[in-house]
Amino acid sequence: MSDSLANMIDHTQLKPETTTEKIQQICGEAKEFSFASVCVNPHWVSYCFDQLKDTPVKVCTVIGFPLGATTKEVKAFETKQAIENGAEEIDMVLNIGALKSGDFNAVQDDIEAVVEAARGKAIVKVIIETALLTVEEKVKACELSKAAGADFVKTSTGFAGGGATVEDVKLMRKTVGKDMGVKASGGIRDRKTAEAMIEAGATRIGASSGVQIVTGGKGEDTY
Repeated sequence: MSDSLANMIDHTQLKPETTTEKIQQICGEAKEFSFASVCVNPHWVSYCFDQLKDTPVKVCTVIGFPLGATTKEVKAFETKQAIENGAEEIDMVLNIGALKSGDFNAVQDDIEAVVEAARGKAIVKVIIETALLTVEEKVKACELSKAAGADFVKTSTGFAGGGATVEDVKLMRKTVGKDMGVKASGGIRDRKTAEAMIEAGATRIGASSGVQIVTGGKGEDTY
């Protein structure tokens, strides 16, 4: 089963209490509905790769998650290891504290370390954590992500008290232009909301309610 919206969804399970059974479930759902990827914590990458290796569904993982406060060297190592384990998409959290401190060189260096580690092997999405930023900081985060060579900017981890909004997606799309991806994530639980994000400029949706979104139900998870 597939539709164009399903092909834009990263079917996500990042809760700390996630079990093997739950990971197996989301891999099965991803195959059934032809989601773009499953997005999981690094521990689960190799397992998901084995589950999905004969399908078009990619394995996406998170780096420096959820705070973005690890060093660039650690993020680069995480990225390399994740790719070795089968990840083809990397969702990294930028250094939020450095951004808010005005240390823009550190922020760009941080992103570049991950981009370089993934070069030619995986795409990189930068989670800017919009709920914690001013409008000016959101714009700067997008500009730095673009300058660092990332493939996408992404709204949220889903763990910082706020998720995607149409206004933020529009701002991000306006800032990065048409050549970068924009991923809306956090709090997207139904098809209407997902379609509103796409209308605003999102090219990927991150959600733990992927099945409910494509079947017209209503999910309860925020991510």
